Amino acid sequence: MSENADWRERLSSIEVPISVSSNTLLTTCLDRLIYTGRLSAEDGINLMNEPSLLGISSLANMVKYARFGDNVFYNRNLHVNTTNICVLACRFCAFRKGSKHSDAYEVSTEEFIQRIAPMATHIDEVHSVGGLHPDWKVDHYAEIYSAIKGEFPWIHIKSLTAIEIIHISKRSGISIEQTLRTLRDAGLDSIPGGGAEILVDSVRDRICRGKESSDEYLQVHATAHEIGIRSNCTMLFGTVESISDRIHHLIRIREQQDSSGGFQCFVPYPFLPDHSRLPEAQLATSSEVVRMIAVSRLMLDNIPHIKAYRMNLGDHLSSICLNAGADDIDGTVGHEEIMHDAGSTTRLDTPERGLLRLIESTNSTPVRRNSTYDEFIEVEFDDSSISLPISSG
Repeated sequence: MSENADWRERLSSIEVPISVSSNTLLTTCLDRLIYTGRLSAEDGINLMNEPSLLGISSLANMVKYARFGDNVFYNRNLHVNTTNICVLACRFCAFRKGSKHSDAYEVSTEEFIQRIAPMATHIDEVHSVGGLHPDWKVDHYAEIYSAIKGEFPWIHIKSLTAIEIIHISKRSGISIEQTLRTLRDAGLDSIPGGGAEILVDSVRDRICRGKESSDEYLQVHATAHEIGIRSNCTMLFGTVESISDRIHHLIRIREQQDSSGGFQCFVPYPFLPDHSRLPEAQLATSSEVVRMIAVSRLMLDNIPHIKAYRMNLGDHLSSICLNAGADDIDGTVGHEEIMHDAGSTTRLDTPERGLLRLIESTNSTPVRRNSTYDEFIEVEFDDSSISLPISSG
């Protein structure tokens, strides 16, 4: 159920679709993945410009199948945003509010627990990110995490983006490592990948000036990996970046994984423009989203999971991406604000059986996972949504 360690050998024995075998670029990339192990930046740019989206998707799906068979993973999670008050004002962000805004809020520890309580027996992960609150220090977050673990010890806490961790560290007057150790000891289990945007500082200066640099983002994750905290990594595309910038981003993520090895999943998602403030954004088409998922699968040979994040992509496009290299679709979510404030219309009341239907519609096998991808339950969908444990470890 976990990744096939011999996936390159398995890839060599998979029947090659005509859309791949008839294309010189794609057969070259396939051979490199099998025999030399890695695509170059030039390969990535060529794939982004290759006319045959079907061929690229088919090759990415071959790699996904070699690594995970027809399994598609999801989990039972709940999103709780801590606050929308933020000292930054990133141009792409529709979530952020100033402290005096009429819609500004901050969730207390008691309110946090109250949001989890109705769902506590149905979830095993809380995903929590928020704005950079001007007053909150490390003790505030440690109090929240300790309270969650005290009430719901089985729930995995995935929380805080790199810039939140940097902000908390500065506000608290301690190092990044001290901040992470304090939060880990209070109950933080892993960190999400949000805030990577594009890891090219000239792009960051245009869309999120004042946020952490590319190096700082990667260093926070490296520090987390060094002390045993796993993380995800992301890409926000479709703003003002070039194709070369996107491939540079993938290379930097891949190099960091070579070094620290703690990235579990890569999550590329397009900029949603409806209510935010970046009128010059190029905006990604649906085809471009599928291509970005596929190219990510092909370039990131050392990161096991590629997520089609349905809160951003929507169910229909996510299902297409499951046949273009993605093997994960996130989870039940229950509540989400950041993507929906930016314009997402993905339903938040989709029950688990809705996820099962979506996965099975792609001829894939739904597998419920834990947050660290080391416990799995294959799920057979029927009217009762019967779950059958098949492996763990």
